Amino acid sequence: MRERSLCRRRSTGGGPRSSARGQLSLSAVEAGIGVVFVLAVAASFGVALPETGAHEAQLDAYAEDSITVLSSEPPRHGGVTRLSEVSSSPSTFERESASLERRVRRIVPENVLFRLRTPHGSVGFRKPAGVPVGRSTTTTVNGDVTIWVWYA
Repeated sequence: MRERSLCRRRSTGGGPRSSARGQLSLSAVEAGIGVVFVLAVAASFGVALPETGAHEAQLDAYAEDSITVLSSEPPRHGGVTRLSEVSSSPSTFERESASLERRVRRIVPENVLFRLRTPHGSVGFRKPAGVPVGRSTTTTVNGDVTIWVWYA
């Protein structure tokens, strides 16, 4: 049996040392993985920074989209559009304000708060000071309607 194993070694062409494999030290492998991990984390901090003004641009897009959706919706009772209906008179605004607020809540993303102002009143939340705000205004037959949006 011993003779047979010696024959195999010789047949591979390298003698007794050819079957021994070189191995990397485990600590060298761990150090290499650690260096790669640290470099990946450091690179992610540099790459993942949002560019200045990105939040304001996104908020402006949310405001523009919201006012576009609202201005193209049909009125619930009378008027040209839903926004022209709620801005037609104080009594109409009072009647429709709760419904309008629910509709705007469904339009904007969950992490965004809003304030919508018509000539006869406002719905939504009070605008906070010192936070980025997106804004969009549209003109109806009864006056301007403005929406402000910001992150919660």
